[in-house]
Amino acid sequence: MEFSERLKSLRLKAKLTQTEVAEKVGVSQPQYARWEAGKRKPTSETLQKFADFFGVSMDYLAGKKEDDELANVELLFRMTSDGLTEEEKAIFREELIEFMKERKKEFERDKK
Repeated sequence: MEFSERLKSLRLKAKLTQTEVAEKVGVSQPQYARWEAGKRKPTSETLQKFADFFGVSMDYLAGKKEDDELANVELLFRMTSDGLTEEEKAIFREELIEFMKERKKEFERDKK
């Protein structure tokens, strides 16, 4: 998956508009739209802002990291959410993402 596809996918998963993401990251909506359309590539500084905002690595966002880890997380999610309604799965997914963000913060604090 290319950067533009990952950027769009992350935005849609977060249920945000291009304008909302652009404002939160500090760029213009037209510039954001060019990145999401694959017409331009962001600077490494802007790439880091997107990675921080979405809680992913720069390597993942840039398309350098293989999808193996994400496939494993997706497989785990599917295995543990079997039998749940779509609404329950959505809640479970949100809670899982929040849990992972909190754990990441703890790991980063422990490194200091």
